[in-house]
Amino acid sequence: MTPPTGPLLQVRDLVVSFPGRTSGEAAFRAVDSVSFEVPRGESLGLVGESGSGKSTVGRAVLGLIRARSGSVGFDGVDVLQLRGEAQRRLRRRMQIVFQDPGGCLNPRMRAGAIVAEPLLIHRIAADAAHARGMARELLVRCGLRPDAADRYPHQFSGGQRQRIAIARAIAAHPEFIVCDEPTSALDVSIQAQIINLLMDLQREFGLSYLFISHDIGLVQHVCGRIAVMTKGKIVEAGPTVDILREPAHPYTRSLLDAVPVAPVAV
Repeated sequence: MTPPTGPLLQVRDLVVSFPGRTSGEAAFRAVDSVSFEVPRGESLGLVGESGSGKSTVGRAVLGLIRARSGSVGFDGVDVLQLRGEAQRRLRRRMQIVFQDPGGCLNPRMRAGAIVAEPLLIHRIAADAAHARGMARELLVRCGLRPDAADRYPHQFSGGQRQRIAIARAIAAHPEFIVCDEPTSALDVSIQAQIINLLMDLQREFGLSYLFISHDIGLVQHVCGRIAVMTKGKIVEAGPTVDILREPAHPYTRSLLDAVPVAPVAV
C-alpha cells in the first residue's frame, strides 16, 4: 500500500465570526482568512499574544466551534462539511490538549476512567476491563504511577493533571493533536517535562501537532515551522530558523523582544 503524501492538515481562508453583544453591534471577526498547512508527523507553531485568535483557530479546525467560511482539509476530507457519524469517526483522529488540565478533567471521575472513556466511545477496547487495563498503560506511558488510575484529578499536581489529559488525548490513537497552550499554566521546570513528553510521543506515534502558544521562545524547541498571528490574521510564516534569525514583520520582532533571553536558532 502506497503511504499517503501531502500535508495532513490544510486550512484555507478560514473565517470565524462571533455576533455582537447587542443587536446593533457588528459581528467580531476573530479569525480573518487564515491559511496554513501541517505536514504529517511534524509540528506547526501558531504564535501570538492573548486575543490574537490562535485558540479560536485550533477549535475551529477540530469543529468545536463553527467557522463562517473557508475549508479545513484533513487527509483530503473537509472537516467543516462533516456531520453525524462521519464527524464522530474523524474525531478519533483529531484530538486536543487544553491549557488548563484541571478545567478539562471531570472531577467526579478517577484518572483511569477519564482515560478509558475514549477507548470505550470509539470502541478501541473490547470491554470495560480491557479499557481499564489500557488506561493504566497509557498513564504509565505518560509518566505517572500505575496507581494513578485510582485517584481523582484534585489529588494530582498541575503537571500530573496535564499528563492525564495527554494520556486521554492519545488514547484514541489520533494522528493530529491541537496543543492549545499546554504548558502556560505550569511552572517552568514542569513545562520542560511536558514538552519532552509531547516530543517523545510525536516520535513514537508519528503525531502531527498544531502547537498554539504566546511564547515564541518555547515554540522554537518544538516546531520546525512557525506562523505568527495577530488580530485574527497570520502576518508571517515560515521555517522556525528563518523567522528567528530574520523576522520580517514588526509584530514578530516584538514577540522576540519579549523573550527574556533571545532564542538562538539551531
